[in-house]
Amino acid sequence: MLAEWIERSLEDTDTAREGRLAGGRFSLHDPGILELTPDSCNEAARACVLSIGIHGNETAPIELVGECLARLEAGLLTLGAPVLVILGNLEAIRRGERYVGTNLNRLFRRDLDETGMEPARARTLMAAVDGFFARHADRQPLHYDLHTAIRDSRFPRFVVEPFAESPTRPEQWRWLAAADIQAVLHQHRHSWTFSHYSKHYHGAQAFTLELGRALPFGHNDLAPLAPMGQLFDALIEGREPAGAAPERMVFFRVAHELMRRSHDFRLCFADDIPNFSEFAHGTLLAEDGEAGAFCVEGEPLHVIFPNAAVELGARAALLARPTSPPD
Repeated sequence: MLAEWIERSLEDTDTAREGRLAGGRFSLHDPGILELTPDSCNEAARACVLSIGIHGNETAPIELVGECLARLEAGLLTLGAPVLVILGNLEAIRRGERYVGTNLNRLFRRDLDETGMEPARARTLMAAVDGFFARHADRQPLHYDLHTAIRDSRFPRFVVEPFAESPTRPEQWRWLAAADIQAVLHQHRHSWTFSHYSKHYHGAQAFTLELGRALPFGHNDLAPLAPMGQLFDALIEGREPAGAAPERMVFFRVAHELMRRSHDFRLCFADDIPNFSEFAHGTLLAEDGEAGAFCVEGEPLHVIFPNAAVELGARAALLARPTSPPD
């Protein structure tokens, strides 16, 4: 059942609502929402949310989590922690598109007043996270929201640390380094992504993980993601994951955002430029009919997530500078 859960969710054929597995049970709450509840929690267990498919064309994390669930169902893993697995934008995944009406990963705020398929899905997913963390309030909350980028990157595997009042615990940097994450991007303000939701409203340890390039199903090379799969296996079993020196990763902090304010907007560099590309002082990066031109001033800036085709009022790129690793 678990090995086929993703496929069955996309086909809308989930029939078994509950079942047993090694060390606990599973429950299907809604389409694409799977809860794993252990018979007993190991001492190191966190209340862990793993979300995939928030953008429908980002398939490698879906395949990676599917392999973890297959190992659990086969008895190669023993459930030792509460885990909520979320398959995000089901219709976008079926279509192989980033989103259907609007970007789901900008809608995770409690005062959301928009209507449509993606806003409705955001409310469902927020409620699922709220309920899960409430049921396991005795466990440290953790949320990894798994993505792939739409372009190449100088650092193919990197994480975005959402902005929030709650600090990131030191073990997270060790775990991520051991999982072969190459870079970290500290956000500078609220962004209303799914990982930000869990950190902002629940004080969770939470990250957006970018795990390579967005490719269709069946075209992903999961070998570089094996260390990340080992991290997920440890979380599912309630074990302390392997750690490594955070200094293995390169750290950046967002300094500016490029926003698309008008239809007359363009980014002034090649469409296929890799994430974390560096631009020197004086370089023209964007022109907007309302906001005007943006040039690099002072120290060089690195561009992440550039996308000139975003909706009006949306972020067209993050601009960051290197920073020191956390103490």
